[in-house]
This record gives sequence, C-alpha cells and structure tokens, in this order.
Amino acid sequence: MAARTGAEYIKGLQSQECEVWLRGERVKDVTTHPGLANGVRAIASLYDLQHELPDEMTYVSPTSGERLGLSFIIPRTREELARRGAMMLRWARTTCGMMGRSPDFMNVTFAAWAAAASYFARGRPEFGDNIRRYYEYISERDLTLTHSLINLQRSRTASGVFNLEEGTALQVVRETDAGIVVRGARILATLGPLSDEIAVYSPRVARHTETHSPFALNFAIPCATPGLKFLCRESFDLGRSHFEHPLGSRFEEMDCVVFFNDVLVPWERVFLLGDVDLLNATATSTHSMTHTAHQGAAKNLAKCEFVLGLALLMTKTLGNAHLPHSEERLAELMLYTELTRACMRASEADAKLDEWGVMCPAELPAESTRNLFMTAYPRIVEILQLLGSSSFMITPTEADFSGPLAPQIEQYLATDTASARDRVKLFRLAWDVAGSAFGSRQVLYERFFASDPLTRARALNAIYPKDALMDRVRELLDDE
Repeated sequence: MAARTGAEYIKGLQSQECEVWLRGERVKDVTTHPGLANGVRAIASLYDLQHELPDEMTYVSPTSGERLGLSFIIPRTREELARRGAMMLRWARTTCGMMGRSPDFMNVTFAAWAAAASYFARGRPEFGDNIRRYYEYISERDLTLTHSLINLQRSRTASGVFNLEEGTALQVVRETDAGIVVRGARILATLGPLSDEIAVYSPRVARHTETHSPFALNFAIPCATPGLKFLCRESFDLGRSHFEHPLGSRFEEMDCVVFFNDVLVPWERVFLLGDVDLLNATATSTHSMTHTAHQGAAKNLAKCEFVLGLALLMTKTLGNAHLPHSEERLAELMLYTELTRACMRASEADAKLDEWGVMCPAELPAESTRNLFMTAYPRIVEILQLLGSSSFMITPTEADFSGPLAPQIEQYLATDTASARDRVKLFRLAWDVAGSAFGSRQVLYERFFASDPLTRARALNAIYPKDALMDRVRELLDDE
C-alpha cells in the first residue's frame, strides 16, 4: 500500500466502528456528522495533496519502493529534513495553521521512535521489534493517529501531571497471554474522532522511590478497539456557512477525553511497559521531542503568516494601514512571523546526525518556537482585536445581504477599497480568529499544548548552552 487519497482516508473512517460520543449521543458516522464532517474533509484534503503534488508531498520507500507520505520519512540528510519541513509547512498552510494535530505530528514521532528502536528494546527485546513494525504498518497504510498524554486528576497539587491516582489515571490492571489490560482515562485526544488509531504514552512519570510503575506505558491501538470510548467537547463547527464561520466550518479538529474500560492491548502493540526511567527519558533520548517541535514550528509559521495576511488586509480595507499605531502593531506581527521562520530554518540548517543515524533538527531553535508561541499567539490575537476594533461588530449575516436591508448594507458598510459584502466576509473571518469559540480554543491550545509555561521555561533552561556565555563574562572580569 502507499500514500492515501482523501477518499481512501474517509473510507477508512467509515469502515471502523469507533465509540464516539458528542452532546450525549453516540456518533454513527463521523464522516457525515454535522459537528465533525468538515474536519474530516480538511484532513482528507491533506491526503489529496499527496497525489496532487507527489514530488513535494511523498517519498519513495527504501524498502517497498512505493510512494509514502513524506512526514513518515526518517531523515538521514539535511536535505531530507528540509524537504520534510517544506512538506509540513505546505500542509499547515492548507489549514491556515489551525489544525495543530494534523497527521504529521504523530508521523514524525513514530519515525523517530522507529529509528531508535533499540532504545525501546532496553525494556524488552521484543518492544524494539514492535515499534519498528508498527512504524512500517502505519507508514505503508498512511494512517492518521491521535494521541493522549495526560492523566485526569481528582485534585491538582504541586506535582501536576505526576498526580497519579488509581481509578482515574490510566494504568495496567493485569497482564495476559494476549496482551496487557488497561483501565482509566486520558486527555486530550485532539483529532480523536477523525483518526484511525490512538497512541498512548506519557511525557514522564514521577519516579519517587519506584523504578517500575503500572502507569508507565507506551502503546498504540485502533480507535475501534473494544472498551475504548471518546467523549467529545462541544463542536465549534456550528453548522453555518463558510461566510458565517470561515474557520470553524472548515477546521474543527475536535478534542476528546478518552475512557479505557478494561481495554486489551495486544503484546505486539506494546512499546514500553513499567520502566519509569525509560519512559521519562523517551522524548529526549530518541529526540522525538525535537522532531515534533520541528512540526510545531511549521504549524506556527503558517499560523503567523495567515494572521499577518489577515491583519494587512483588514487595515487596507479600513484605510488605516498608514497610521502609526497600525504600523507598530503590524510590525510586531511581522516580527513574530520572521522569528518563527528563522527558528525553523536554523533548526534545519544546524541539524546534526544523532546516535540513531537520524538527521535531527537543532534542538534550541526548534524548541524556542514552542516557548515563543505560548505568549506570542495570545498577543497576536490581541493585536488583531485592536486593529479591528468595532468593525468586528459590523458583521450582518449572509442572509441580510438578500434581505430587505441589503441596499442600505451595500451603501453604508462599503469602504474605499472593499464592497460591503467583502468587508463583512473579511471581518467574519477575523472574528473566527479573534473572538469566536473556535478562535478562543486556538488561543487556549497555543498557551498549553506544549505544556505549561513553567515546564517550558525549565525545558529551555535545561538545553541552553550557558557555560560558554558565562565564560565570556569571566574572561572580561579576569582581563586586567
């Protein structure tokens, strides 16, 4: 098998019976459900790009000789890494950067893990074979994966994600000849109802005094596995037209709580079990964290470009682009865009082969985009609000343009550079970024999807090369 088309992706979703719940009802078919179908179409469009632009979006498998999705490649050269980056940026631009968990996020994760299969074999020799075979399985079938990282908590303490409670956190309850049986709940499975499979792992588990824990897990199973249930939040696709809600009606990727009711995970789908130290070091030792940061940088760049373009068009439409306060705010958006672009390019230009023979993006610039965006994106949205001001409220519905007040709307809402309809359509788009439920979820997503600010600050502190900088200061102090 090879890179899928959008139709093949949709057919794959229809062929499995996942237990997805939305607004108190079980969803019979996610590809036709009004709150999910447009998100399915958005992902399908990404798969179609692979066939429209095969040279840009696919690569020839060194084992099967077939063309596979380029986000699955294990890059061995800087050229391959940059090519993958360009492919991911193309996907991100297709969704205006609004689908942060497009399939490439998990694809680059498993590519890194497959290359580092011997790391997983340290737990058990068969786990290394499992991760390698699973990577081949999903890449050759071009599957879409969701994932769930965080355990739910009954109370939040200083231990944060380390607060593991029996009966709530996901854990192994028993081992059988067929596999492990797991029970508990996980969040936050973005793209859950739109995925073929779910990967379940943890960024880390507190060791305390134990080196083995039933909460230390890494596995992947089909979304239709018995006992697996997805509980969706309210859909932000409100069933309105592209005119009314241009982003929410296109790019609803959905977030879910996942319940595991004594779910059997076959042994061949288990990649890590019980070993706390091995689990805690997975992201850094395999460098999967840096590869996902590379994917995130592509998404962030596409998002910056889109909002900057929107702000430029807004100010041109209103005729205030030349005003000093507008120029200052537009320049700030340009700064975020170019900083993100520079970080992504630096991560590729300074990439080095790691111990697994993988061309790994330079860690510091790749990770910097994550820290930057946690505060930059809320500020980006604030700038958009300031630039738009009351024009966000001058947004009659599409029906009003064919109603009795249409002549007055056309007369009074037009600007020197745009018709009334074009103005309203533009600011409805801006509202979907800066004010709607869809837009507010994007702000929340960017604040926390890479963890909380303190954790990210500590991560950046841990990898920053401090000694060389301090040595320069010491040299000056010692120079008499």
